[in-house]
Amino acid sequence: MHGSSKLLEGIVPSLVTERIESVKAGLIGAGAFTLAKLLFLLPQGLVIGLIPVLKTDVVINWTWGIELAIGAVSGFLFGVTYRYIVRSDRNSHLKDGAVLAFGLVRGLALVEKNLVLSELLFSGGLVLQSIVCFAIARLILDLAIARTLIKPFV
Repeated sequence: MHGSSKLLEGIVPSLVTERIESVKAGLIGAGAFTLAKLLFLLPQGLVIGLIPVLKTDVVINWTWGIELAIGAVSGFLFGVTYRYIVRSDRNSHLKDGAVLAFGLVRGLALVEKNLVLSELLFSGGLVLQSIVCFAIARLILDLAIARTLIKPFV
């Protein structure tokens, strides 16, 4: 019996190893999502900077910091969850579904917060932005898994 537990230790990763891999996936997801979010924020900052009436450097930096921090948390949770969802499965529907589920939940929460019919088009843009950010995080996570920077969940 003692020999079989030693054999299993070599095959089944330990709980600590799994947690480390999950944290790595979360950190990569957080970084990827934050960079994607920043790509959406930079053009907004340029437009605001070009219009003198809209110049509010302190508010923009403070707001951006909060948006990026929330994005990092969202990306971290996505990374950890994505690793468990895809495992070693090649099913693209699982991967697409994870992106869509996270993107819709995050995007629709933003829409619900500011539910004004006149801003419906802008709200739709928030949902699309969320989905794109998670899709970018997914691509980076897939690349990290393919290059064995992260081990898939067993």
